[in-house]
Amino acid sequence: MDSPSEGSSAAQSARDLDPPEQPGFFSRLFSALTPGESDPTPASGSVPDLKAPAPQAAFGISNLRRLRVDDVAIPKAEITAVPVEIGKEALVEVFREHGFSRLPVYKGTLDKPLGLVLLKDLALTYGFGNAGGRFSLRKLLRPVLYAPPSMPVGVLLQKMQKERVHMALVIDEYGGVDGLVTIEDLIETVIGEIEDEHDDTSDTYWQAEKPGIYTALARTPLDEFEAETGLDLSVEGEDEEEVDTLGGLVFLMCGRVPARGEVIRHESGADFEVIDADPRRIKRLRVRLPGSIAAVSTALAPAPQKDG
Repeated sequence: MDSPSEGSSAAQSARDLDPPEQPGFFSRLFSALTPGESDPTPASGSVPDLKAPAPQAAFGISNLRRLRVDDVAIPKAEITAVPVEIGKEALVEVFREHGFSRLPVYKGTLDKPLGLVLLKDLALTYGFGNAGGRFSLRKLLRPVLYAPPSMPVGVLLQKMQKERVHMALVIDEYGGVDGLVTIEDLIETVIGEIEDEHDDTSDTYWQAEKPGIYTALARTPLDEFEAETGLDLSVEGEDEEEVDTLGGLVFLMCGRVPARGEVIRHESGADFEVIDADPRRIKRLRVRLPGSIAAVSTALAPAPQKDG
């Protein structure tokens, strides 16, 4: 018979061979920021580094605790959603126009959400030559998560991973919808922007819609656009080295990230219309040069009345 010491050694060996249960990926990221796991305090008597600290990065794991849901959510006015009564052709057109893979569905108003509809479900049920019977959006609905605006980004990210839902609606204190956030928005706070198949990654920074009117990416180099248009887009009283893109210029003029649809007038007379943006960055702009603005105003002015 084995001795107690031998038995306990065997039991210990068996426990050592059993692999511990591994937490999820986002759980490990989140736990890495818990108090007590920060950089160790320098030993007594050591000389601290007196150099100026490096500037804080815009992205990083610390954002999982530092940022709240309302810091990254898309405002309610910019949410693309569909009513539950929408027809199949109209729903397909909304997906085609906006390029999204999922949309919130509501009854009456957006403050009464019913769930999500996925483009994949629509295609598999009613596409590929399969009529799928009478169209019913209710049969395609999937659950949607709800989050308060004060919830930390990391908590919502863990919840999305657990529930396997990639979109959440931000609910205000009265139960109404206040915004929308996707799992991509949350991950981008850690690793930076994720470019997918719908993002414009070409080397063409701008396109001329018509004489004097351009559609441009926010990352368009400022000096190249000035050379193209002949405009001086410097801002009086600001260091020119601080801005090197059109998006940076517009942000400097506003002092914030402007909302989609806002028009900002430059000192040169040029207008910058924000045609695509989210709460954290500007994506695309429409630039109207001073001459084109005058031409549009003249064209829209009423014709003079003739005497007699």
